[in-house]
Amino acid sequence: QVQLVESGGGLVQAGGSLRLSCAASGRTFSGYAMGWFRQAPGKEREFVGGISWTGATTYYLDSVKGRFTISRDVAKNTVYLQMNSLKPEDTAVYYCAGGLGRYPESKPSVYGYWGQGTQVTVSS
Repeated sequence: QVQLVESGGGLVQAGGSLRLSCAASGRTFSGYAMGWFRQAPGKEREFVGGISWTGATTYYLDSVKGRFTISRDVAKNTVYLQMNSLKPEDTAVYYCAGGLGRYPESKPSVYGYWGQGTQVTVSS
């Protein structure tokens, strides 16, 4: 059974940092892209960013560029989302997703595996 388990969410003040982790089990994702999405109350799930199968290429939502960094540890089958300079508008449930291809895309439909999500709340 494939599982993606996110951790690291929490409550932080504006300007602070959090590091989310997504540990995969039941399947190796070393040959596949991984993505991070978020969903705020009353809003659609949106693509935050993703990382290619080699880790050499990353993509980010414009509003998080320069503040968020995605990385992966192939040996640990884990992907990370480092979030700095957090803003109240970053408040959402954050999900990691396992891709079916080698490069990340912004469409949720191209991801075959999803974590349960972790809450990130940024206070002003």
